[in-house]
Amino acid sequence: MTLGLLLKSGKEKLKKAQIAEWELDAWFLLEYVTGCTRHAYLLHPEQEVTELQEQRYEELIQKRSFHIPLQYLTGSQEFMGLSFFVNEHVLIPRQDTEILVEEALRYLQDGMKVLDMCTGSGCILLSVLKLQGGLCGTGVDLSEEALGIARKNMENLGITAEFLQSDLFDRVRERYDCILSNPPYICTEELDTLMEEVRFYEPRMALDGHADGLYYYRRLVEQSPDYLTPKGMLFLEIGYQQAEAVCGMMEKDYKDIHVVKDLAGLDRVVYGSLRE
Repeated sequence: MTLGLLLKSGKEKLKKAQIAEWELDAWFLLEYVTGCTRHAYLLHPEQEVTELQEQRYEELIQKRSFHIPLQYLTGSQEFMGLSFFVNEHVLIPRQDTEILVEEALRYLQDGMKVLDMCTGSGCILLSVLKLQGGLCGTGVDLSEEALGIARKNMENLGITAEFLQSDLFDRVRERYDCILSNPPYICTEELDTLMEEVRFYEPRMALDGHADGLYYYRRLVEQSPDYLTPKGMLFLEIGYQQAEAVCGMMEKDYKDIHVVKDLAGLDRVVYGSLRE
């Protein structure tokens, strides 16, 4: 079996399974299994693969055909230029969430303490700590399995952070200069309309924002002032239709509230400063 024939077979199977990006995914899995770069492939598509590589590739193509996310198969997703380990216990980091990190980095300074609520893989907190030196960071999640992934990413990136299992602020005892969060914000009834990769394989507890999708925002906005330093900042990722509601919640305790759009022009981040 050659690289070219194996790739052709993978593409055909993923196309038949109606995988949206079947060509790209077939290639990424070939690269993952064989270590072959695109340049090397173009020069030598007739290069033979080992029997073990052929078997492994076909296994992964089969799993991808069942709509298991590519990132869970390779165990990796890039975020803010960094590589994060991911599996079925954490949401796959999205490019949209980079907007949250970028906005927070405009505010953060050396010596500040950062809390990342609903940390999941730790991608938000660890990216902030990696890209802005001199910070202290804590990541909070209800899922111990997710925290295990976050700790693994911390070690892989050579960063020091604290991770705490807690139902939002229940076990938080300190105050922070900045609180970041990408909480579950999808309405429960909408979960069954999501693409199969998300609906069947990503952790439901990290997606379900209860009836109206705003359950966790209410708790975060109400409780966060007790865990912020004077003039502390709250940064929240939101669904594209949630800006007005979340801004309204924040008006009581926060000032200078801003809404930031993502690259598609949709509302993506809301942030504000704690009133004095």
